[in-house]
Amino acid sequence: MQFILKAYKELSVDELYEALKLRCAIFVIEQNCNYQDMDDKDQDSYHLLGYDNNKLVAYARILPKGLSYKEASIGRVVVDKDFRGKNAGKELMKRAIEDAMELFGTNEIVISAQCYLEKFYSDLGFKIEGENYLEDDIPHIKMRLMS
Repeated sequence: MQFILKAYKELSVDELYEALKLRCAIFVIEQNCNYQDMDDKDQDSYHLLGYDNNKLVAYARILPKGLSYKEASIGRVVVDKDFRGKNAGKELMKRAIEDAMELFGTNEIVISAQCYLEKFYSDLGFKIEGENYLEDDIPHIKMRLMS
């Protein structure tokens, strides 16, 4: 997989369209969740795009300190369903973690993880904080990575 990291203003119209299309395919359609994906945080975030043969197959949004949490954060993590189970998600998150730490000069990242992915994020070093909560009617848990 080839990764490209861009600030919002650096994204081409086609890159933004493909990222939003992939996010919608997973978070709205596949998960059958009606919610407003575009939350006015994209403009202040970095966007990690993962390509396989010029097709966007993985995406993560890297948020600076103070936008969602006091700490830097990673969100909107998606992998095309045809690329799951092939380490694409792990590869995406490892790169997103490295990029977040470098971009924001931090060793601490907070995420709001869907509960069914708790083991996935734990395997990457994230630790649970607090109790489960509903976000857009999907169970989530706050997790923190300290390196």
